[in-house]
Amino acid sequence: MLPCKTNTSAPGFISPDLWPPSSPDLNPVDYEIWAVMQRRVYQRKIHTVDELNQRLIEVWCGLEQSTVDMAIDQWRKRLRASVLAKGEHFEHSL
Repeated sequence: MLPCKTNTSAPGFISPDLWPPSSPDLNPVDYEIWAVMQRRVYQRKIHTVDELNQRLIEVWCGLEQSTVDMAIDQWRKRLRASVLAKGEHFEHSL
């Protein structure tokens, strides 16, 4: 199976100089997508590294746009919570 195509362009709704610092709490892939992927990857037992690699590609390429959209929709709420918490832990307040 060939890897799926990805969009590597930067988002247009916020300029690079205003983008928040690297934080898993503010990265949709970290706070939502990987959890979804983990559940789907491990629905079946994985026996080899090659099998894991193939399964990760299948799951990544099979992600529905609605799953990605839901993760992105959480971003502004998470950013507000981060600002209110002054960059400290804020998961409990979501």
